[in-house]
Amino acid sequence: MSKITAAELGNKPIGKLLIQQAVPASVGILVMSLNILVDTIFVGNWIGPVAIAAINVVLPVSFFIAALGMAIGVGGSSVVSRALGANHSEKALRTFGNMISLTLILSSALVILGLLFVDFLIPAFGGKGDIFEPARIYYQVVVSGVPFLALCMMGNTVIRAEGKPKFAMVAMIIPSVVNLFLDYLLINVLEMGMLGAALATTASYIFCFIYVFWFFLSKNSELKISLSHFGFKLPILREISSLGFVTLARQAVVSVIYLLMNNILFDLGGENAVTVYAIIARMLMFALFPVLGVTQGFLPIAGYNYGAREFSRVKESIRTAVIYASGLALLVFAGIMFFSEDIVKIFTGNEEIIAATPSAMRWVFAATPIVALQLIGAAYFQAVGKALPALLLTLSRQGFFFIPLVLILPNYLGELGVWISFPLADVLSTIVTGYFLHREVKSNLKPD
Repeated sequence: MSKITAAELGNKPIGKLLIQQAVPASVGILVMSLNILVDTIFVGNWIGPVAIAAINVVLPVSFFIAALGMAIGVGGSSVVSRALGANHSEKALRTFGNMISLTLILSSALVILGLLFVDFLIPAFGGKGDIFEPARIYYQVVVSGVPFLALCMMGNTVIRAEGKPKFAMVAMIIPSVVNLFLDYLLINVLEMGMLGAALATTASYIFCFIYVFWFFLSKNSELKISLSHFGFKLPILREISSLGFVTLARQAVVSVIYLLMNNILFDLGGENAVTVYAIIARMLMFALFPVLGVTQGFLPIAGYNYGAREFSRVKESIRTAVIYASGLALLVFAGIMFFSEDIVKIFTGNEEIIAATPSAMRWVFAATPIVALQLIGAAYFQAVGKALPALLLTLSRQGFFFIPLVLILPNYLGELGVWISFPLADVLSTIVTGYFLHREVKSNLKPD
């Protein structure tokens, strides 16, 4: 990162800086989400609704492995941002080198294990009945390419930590464009079915990796590492792991949720119920892109200014991020409430699924206007290097509240109990996060 760009994180107006960081992040997340969304639409219309359920079964396994890269990236980037804010450039370089080594070793090891236990993992995540075979075809190809995705996700967070959000945005756009083009070619033109969908996805990971690799070799990056930086340093690994574990734990909980949801819904309503959840899960990834973009833009601003001990700017960044993200979340909420039926019809023409999905989707998004506080609050503790509260607050929404609710409520309310669990978990976790964030601001963000 150039010195001018570093200085901007510490002295530009927070509102302008947040927009500068959040817009490219939002666009990147939007394009990536659109990729997943349109990919699902293509699969649903060109292969069939069971194929949507099959992809939903594979996602938690492949995303968990890829989330290793994101976890290492988020944890390491927090270290990099604070090191740059404190003018410790050598620590930033050593951290980046360790991040690359750790991502490559761990993701490759998990891929090998994932391929060895394919016939156990697919049924365990809900790939039963007619879903099993298409899920197996998709799984074997996609998981093989996941190390490329893990490296991309790790590299993308570092690009953003360098203060280069536009390059990070392009890194997210490239795989989306490649995947959609190859989806059309391999599924619709060459009629390769699930194999075509899997090959398109894997190829998109590889193209993204090539771009990220080029960025760090080019003059655009200031993190010019040497071979000596790849050697592990225990203190740095501890710091990366303690902060990255927050992201990894969150993705692990997401994978557990997919496992529970696919199995609970299959038992309650068969393949159609799993397909309903698959459509809603895609909308959860897609619809919240502006809120997630603000969260991503907030991280380097808070981390840099905390490292520079500019606590008044940290407080301002929290307040501004919550206001921006809450306004955007309210717009998302309105869109889902009014257009849920039209949204479902884009994915499939199956009348049973069209009838069942809109009401379920409205329940799932019912508490959307308040989730911004929970996301920004948890992100703050991660940005400033406070691993334990970041972990607990990140897990509160889906782990501590949602999982118990979804295990209990369906026993009394059936499928409705599954959908009601979402807003209840959002409300409870937001209350908890708001309390701890308020206490942190009052106690630890006082001017020097």
